[in-house]
Amino acid sequence: MTNDKILLKVESNTLQYTGVKLDCPYPFEICTAKTYVAIGENGSGKTTLGKIIEKGWNIGMNRIIGDKKSLCIKSIEFTDIHSLTGCNDTYYQQRFESTANDSIPTVEELLKGKISEQLWLELCQSLSIDDVRHKRINYLSSGELRKFLIINMLTEQPDLLIIDNPYIGLDAASRELFNNLICGLTRRGTAVLLLLCNTIDIPDFTDYILPVKRLSIGKMIATTADNLPQAREELAKLFDCSRQIGLPCTTPSTPIDYHTAFALDHCNVVYGNNIILHDVSWHVDAGEKWALLGKNGSGKSTLLSLVYADNPQGYRNAITIFDRRRGTGESIWEIKRRIGYISPEMHLYFNNGETLLTVVASGLHDNVGCFRRISDEQRAIATEWLQAFGLDHLADRYFNTLSSGEQRLALIARTLARRASLLILDEPLHGLDMARKQLVAQAIEQITANAGVSLVYVTHYEHEIPKVITANHIFRLTKPQPSINQK
Repeated sequence: MTNDKILLKVESNTLQYTGVKLDCPYPFEICTAKTYVAIGENGSGKTTLGKIIEKGWNIGMNRIIGDKKSLCIKSIEFTDIHSLTGCNDTYYQQRFESTANDSIPTVEELLKGKISEQLWLELCQSLSIDDVRHKRINYLSSGELRKFLIINMLTEQPDLLIIDNPYIGLDAASRELFNNLICGLTRRGTAVLLLLCNTIDIPDFTDYILPVKRLSIGKMIATTADNLPQAREELAKLFDCSRQIGLPCTTPSTPIDYHTAFALDHCNVVYGNNIILHDVSWHVDAGEKWALLGKNGSGKSTLLSLVYADNPQGYRNAITIFDRRRGTGESIWEIKRRIGYISPEMHLYFNNGETLLTVVASGLHDNVGCFRRISDEQRAIATEWLQAFGLDHLADRYFNTLSSGEQRLALIARTLARRASLLILDEPLHGLDMARKQLVAQAIEQITANAGVSLVYVTHYEHEIPKVITANHIFRLTKPQPSINQK
């Protein structure tokens, strides 16, 4: 295929990993210093392919040729936060609880002894995260966390680096920095395999593309700057974008009986010497639809934690939610039951053997996890929402066995099923393929067509902002100074 050194050859007609079988009618190889892309819809088999290449060489009848002992193959997934910190749901639960985080390591503590000072500085500068050294891991934004996971993996100096959906959670500047980093890696001889679900994300410097559809790997496509635009058009056929959403109407809607959805007046959030939010004011009235934008680390998720009553520092700030000032006797569950909320990290919480149906039905409760019995009515409602998003055939699958895109789609169904009066959607299209992004966009437009429903929508892709949000309803956060002098 090339004159570069071949790292591995995949020669099996079928490949399998943890009960999932992939058809592989076209043998392929991966060489040093090249960028590969495996692309397909959510659940098509990309993540399974990545796991097979990383550690599934000797499973079943898999036939992969290469010197496995001498190769260093590493992969990055967002859930790798678990293996780094030894925490699971504590990441979600304790993120904003400063008094509960003494056992959570800092970035510096995790990398101590693994990386030289010079290399650390070079990698941080290459991804523009120079100021995270002393942060605890669960204080990192989703974009900062992704960058840190990449740096942590690069300390292993892999021959082949596999990254699952690398661009989600990254702002525009960070996506460009990431591409520059990948180009630098391949120039030094590292092979890179990106697992993608949107043709727009295929980088211009891609050398080879593996199309994946319905658990079948297609013939590898060699790409150049000249033929890549045409290849993107052809690959768009992997996705069925013709489907229209039909939303259930059985879920009772939360009454719109308030004037102010929320109001933040000169709010500040500080952890130690780190300023997360400084003097932030924002008022959202009933029925208003807003976009919240800002670079990685600007404090978007922290701001939303004040509104969703997840952050204890809400009590020391002037915050009004649903016409009621925080700290006047309301319970956090009174607030949460009226809000439909999704965040990039929420899937980390559901890792305890819940089925997909149970996860979606649990959204009809007020809590985040699956701690209460699901009634027959709630089960029926959840089933209808799974059908609406084409997930009903997976209803009895364990949530943590699904692809990241399928998990994200299920959590969106879980959020929208509440029919809440305030929707807080923090990067809701995170990890969804082209077709499913369209389905979710349709669902959001239909639900927010109700004049009384309030919406806060967070994204790093401004073209994804729903049409119901006008240009004068965009709130932009800027990153405050990293530290202050304590008196």
